[in-house]
Amino acid sequence: MDKILRAKVNLRNPYHFLGFGFGSGLIPFMPGTMGSIAAIPLILAMSYLPISLFIIVTLIAAIIGIRICEQVSADLDVHDHGAIVWDEIAGMMIVFIAIPLSWHSVLLGFVLFRFFDILKPWPISFIDKNIHGGWGIMLDDLVAGVMALACLHGIYWLLP
Repeated sequence: MDKILRAKVNLRNPYHFLGFGFGSGLIPFMPGTMGSIAAIPLILAMSYLPISLFIIVTLIAAIIGIRICEQVSADLDVHDHGAIVWDEIAGMMIVFIAIPLSWHSVLLGFVLFRFFDILKPWPISFIDKNIHGGWGIMLDDLVAGVMALACLHGIYWLLP
């Protein structure tokens, strides 16, 4: 992130704090990966919730993420800057819906999510190119999360 954009960042602003993934998106290399890693402690804490509350918290994170990402993009005057990683955090939450957490499930879910988020197979690539604003920033990562979730459930169904 260049100095001009860095000057626009204020982590005391709740939109920035959340949008930049508690600061993880400001790490100068692989911000999306850093945001995905920052989601792991949150997901571990959420694993103690009943599944219905896990889903509700995930839906809230996705819905408020539209506004968060839109606001931070407007503040930076850059659409979907790489440092904005709330979309990765919400996407990672989706990956672990109804998945029993262990070190190997967290690692596999993380790798699957990053695979879909980075390579952007269809329909993720279509969403990324054609939907803009807060919806566009969030939706491609949410779909990547759903695709990783489907793969993870498939793996656990095939290999119990």
